[in-house]
Amino acid sequence: MLDAPADAVGDSAISTARKAAAAPPTWLVVLLACAGQFLVVLDVSVVNVALPSMRADLGLSGLGLQWVVNAYAIAFAGFMLLGGRAADLYGRKRMFLLGLALFTLASLAGGLAQEGWQLLVARAAQGLGAAVLAPSTLTILTAAVPEGAARARAVATWTAVGAGGGAAGGLVGGVLVDGLSWRWVLLINVPIGAMLLAVALRRLPESRADGGRRLDLPGAVLVTGGLAVLAFGIVQTESRGWTAAASLVPLLAGVALLAAFVAVEARTRAPLMPLALFRVRAVSSANVAMLITGSATFCMWYFMTLYAQNVLGYTPLEAGLAQAPSSLAVVVGSKAAPAVMRRLGARRVAVTGALVAAAGFGYQSTMTADGGYLTAILLPGILMMFGAGLASTPLAALATSGTAPGEAGLVSGLVNTSRTMGGSLGLAVLSTVAATHTAVSTAPEPAALTEGYALAFRVSAVVLAAGAVLMALWLPGGGAAKTGTATTPVRAEGAGAAVKTVTTEPVGTTGTTGTTTGEPTATTEAADERPTGTGTGTGTGTGTGTRTGAGTSTGTGTGTSTSTGTGTGTGTGTGTGA
Repeated sequence: MLDAPADAVGDSAISTARKAAAAPPTWLVVLLACAGQFLVVLDVSVVNVALPSMRADLGLSGLGLQWVVNAYAIAFAGFMLLGGRAADLYGRKRMFLLGLALFTLASLAGGLAQEGWQLLVARAAQGLGAAVLAPSTLTILTAAVPEGAARARAVATWTAVGAGGGAAGGLVGGVLVDGLSWRWVLLINVPIGAMLLAVALRRLPESRADGGRRLDLPGAVLVTGGLAVLAFGIVQTESRGWTAAASLVPLLAGVALLAAFVAVEARTRAPLMPLALFRVRAVSSANVAMLITGSATFCMWYFMTLYAQNVLGYTPLEAGLAQAPSSLAVVVGSKAAPAVMRRLGARRVAVTGALVAAAGFGYQSTMTADGGYLTAILLPGILMMFGAGLASTPLAALATSGTAPGEAGLVSGLVNTSRTMGGSLGLAVLSTVAATHTAVSTAPEPAALTEGYALAFRVSAVVLAAGAVLMALWLPGGGAAKTGTATTPVRAEGAGAAVKTVTTEPVGTTGTTGTTTGEPTATTEAADERPTGTGTGTGTGTGTGTRTGAGTSTGTGTGTSTSTGTGTGTGTGTGTGA
């Protein structure tokens, strides 16, 4: 009778030892997660310099060229929240492998495309694969790295790799198109994806969340279909006008699909986008601001690539090199924002970033058909992207700080979705504006193209200026950050989950933003060590707030979690003020 427990303990110890021995080294997990993120971000920007070559080889129209970009972006934005929830429900490793396999196969199909429609279908499939892959990369990373300084370094590496992917896209694309062909901006993903699949299949550990959450597949299909049909209707107005049936039918259908999405989200038990969150001022205002800024800034790379190659006669490599400083500027702006936020507050920094970007877009609208690199590309490009990076970090911080800590990850995903959806619709509108103006121009082709591009940049400048006014009036206020100790509850969902409170010293208003993919998505764990769902790990941070009494200030801010939660995120709390 006494031997059985001893044997059981021995077997348990042996099993634990075997699991520890089989666990992959942490550096390998971090490498796989970062490599997956790099591929997703790189493919947003790498195709830009290949667009003129794609058009010449496949006979794409201006509309088709635009959809090479939008097919990926709309599928990515529409299914990203669903992908994160699927990873928690069915396993992060499984979704990582599924997303990476789909992304790799779609890249192969796109690289081998012989017709324009084949390329567009492949780009949409790439976006779907990216939407499944991207949310799992950070959750896999945070599950493998113990919390503390090591996890902070791992998340910082993940963020830097994502930003680097966006910054390197133009250069990598230029090298591939000039040295090989446009097909290799897609085919390059195949050997890399296959290698990552082979290693991940053998070495990545599996993890998933408990609980009875369901997938909101109808919501994802409705919002993606609505955006795609609405964008198609907008671009149809270029050649058919606003009153033609070919324009009105898709426009009305797109609106109807989006209305159906709202109705579904209001009734489903596990909505993709909980509408109740938009009752919070910080969430609604920051998401609208992100949608507006995304609609204006997303098109910059598209038009700058066409201007550099179609008007100025740059090669793809020269175009990629020409835009490299702009790519770095958005990273610099994003990284500089937290320090400035501690002095001025998030709202002022967001408004300042939007105004700087508006000035850059206004400057770019003075472009001419014989413009020089310094004044036609370099200086306005740096202004546009530095301002965009400066605005994105405080908007993300404000959106997540305005909700309960348990909703922080979901709201981060909403911010990223708003930005990408705004960019997709903005590209459709601004491409139509540019093409319509070019078509009626009597100037020679290079000058007519330049006039159309310049008008698109002027419209973007006006949109950003209006967005800055909206931010100043609607975003929650607050001055510079105060210091103090914050207390944040970490909420768990599911049967038997515990709620615990963690008190930590503030670490400032540091936020993470990606050049293209936005804020990271992670998981939160309860006191019983079970993951609770998709979302940025909630933590504590020094907040910017309003003095409410003698010696007391309240506020919200961003910081690094020191609880069992798995990621960087935002927290709410109170601290003693001067």
